[in-house]
Amino acid sequence: MEDARKEQLEALEVLAEFNDRLVKNMNIIVKELSGERLDDTDKFLKSIVDAINWEIQVVNGTMEALNDGKERVNKESFNAAVVALSRAIGENDDAKMAEEFKKIIPVFEQLGVSAKEVIK
Repeated sequence: MEDARKEQLEALEVLAEFNDRLVKNMNIIVKELSGERLDDTDKFLKSIVDAINWEIQVVNGTMEALNDGKERVNKESFNAAVVALSRAIGENDDAKMAEEFKKIIPVFEQLGVSAKEVIK
């Protein structure tokens, strides 16, 4: 049990470091999807989606630690934001993707804050 908790905290440490860069990149992709597309926008978008998926896996594996003592991450609202973004990406509509990224950025910012709070 103690080993599982230690592994969760280690995963959250990595997430905390990784999250700031992901959020920064999400803000950049919003600009690109809002009419400032570049030659590598699709490749950049894929790398961001891969990073989001990795963070989702970490959240799923560390929810117990994240919400230890108090709710820091609401699983239902987190999942709803992810599903909405996923739908927009599936439609391949730049404007919709930009809008959903704008909505999910605060969710991932809060995740970063929560991870840092737990690992202190």
